[in-house]
Amino acid sequence: MSPHDYLVVMNRVGIAELKSRLSHYLRTVARGGTVAVFDRDRPVARIIPFVADTPLQVRPPVAGAPRPGDVAWLPPLGLSVDVVELLLEERGER
Repeated sequence: MSPHDYLVVMNRVGIAELKSRLSHYLRTVARGGTVAVFDRDRPVARIIPFVADTPLQVRPPVAGAPRPGDVAWLPPLGLSVDVVELLLEERGER
């Protein structure tokens, strides 16, 4: 199968599955496949083969932009709840 086939089969994968089997899905894309990434039932990304005739472009930073090491940390939010407990509650029994 090539990326220009009339009928292209797109693999559908959840985020957790993609994280645990990333190499497998990257091999699928390298062979010309496409992978649709879903967060539950909501599509969030599509991984497509890289086309060599379209070079990556690196843009220079905007004039006056701080260097990465010079960016100040944001102050703590000061939440009155435990974020880890909220995350575990949201995930339920998973």
